[in-house]
Amino acid sequence: MKDPKDKKILFLINVDWFFISHRLLIALEAQYKGYVVTIACHFTKHKQELINMGFSVVDIPFSRSGSGIINELNTLKNIRKVIKEVNPSLIHAVTIKPVLYTGLVLKSINRNIPFVAAISGLGYVFTASTLRAKLTRLIVSGFYKVALSQKYKTVIFQNTSDESILTDVAKLKANSKVLIKGSGADLSVYNYLPENSTDSIKVVMACRLLKEKGVYEYVASAKLVKEQYPRTEFLLVGTPDVENPNTVKQVEIDGWVKNSLIKYLGHRNDIPKVFSGSNIVCLPSFYGEGVPKVLIEAAACGRAIVTTDNPGCKDAIIDGETGILVPIRDAQALSQAIITLIKDTKLRNNMGKKARVFAEKEFDVKAVVAKHLDIYKNLLGRC
Repeated sequence: MKDPKDKKILFLINVDWFFISHRLLIALEAQYKGYVVTIACHFTKHKQELINMGFSVVDIPFSRSGSGIINELNTLKNIRKVIKEVNPSLIHAVTIKPVLYTGLVLKSINRNIPFVAAISGLGYVFTASTLRAKLTRLIVSGFYKVALSQKYKTVIFQNTSDESILTDVAKLKANSKVLIKGSGADLSVYNYLPENSTDSIKVVMACRLLKEKGVYEYVASAKLVKEQYPRTEFLLVGTPDVENPNTVKQVEIDGWVKNSLIKYLGHRNDIPKVFSGSNIVCLPSFYGEGVPKVLIEAAACGRAIVTTDNPGCKDAIIDGETGILVPIRDAQALSQAIITLIKDTKLRNNMGKKARVFAEKEFDVKAVVAKHLDIYKNLLGRC
């Protein structure tokens, strides 16, 4: 194999802020090891920031909500163009659309470019039971089968449920897939701090404000909990995702605040501080998650977690030890789990301490980065 400095990695990802939050440290380490790194995505406001870090950048018009067949074909055309122009030694695609589109484009290029496909959750169509979702799932499964048929590939899964589904769909062999639980957390940034002594319990939910993330269930549980423990504070962190048709609307948030159900913090860049100032972290998601980064960060901060038995979410905790699992779309069960932790301070604190130990074992970003660099090296060595 050639020296890494002769190697070029092309990241294809839906949007710049997701790259910053979930893959930046991997790209920086690859660059440090001598790889030339190009990032192709839809840019919002981080383009110059990435250029300043020494990366090459290319605009790709990914639409996360779908924008018509002409625009989608144009996106495929742009992916093909950037692959030909960059001439990468290896491609790392992240999230559903970049993985599918890149895989499909690679089938039309007469080169066996090593392909890393990062499955960050399978999304709504693999979790919903509506007729429309079932039909979409059938079509998407066909796309996955083609997209993941490259000769030299490694498919990265974040949870065993996704791995089982796509292994069956794409007939993946054991040597072409790997399980890495999420994108990790910097344990020197997300520190464990004991809870602040306070008479009121703070529960926090931080996420993209989508219906499938369980925002409505969270608010409903807040109402139920406050009937018994009126001083409990329910914090909501995040912003509406205007490009997504299933976003929670700002007017709804304003109504919850007006009715004293939640305190709305909006977008925050100091999540470690927010979590350290809380007692319980909650994510009642029924979305097609990978392993939610927010739960990894909560564990690293040593906070007891309440989340659902949804694939990905349940992989982020040890039920009964680092947190409590509840059924999806069940505000009553969610409120009871939160009340259990409110009533039992010793249980809550012990769960937090065990969550930090679990994070140190499973979610250290240094280990996650090292695993990715090993994947690159091994793939390139097979060519």
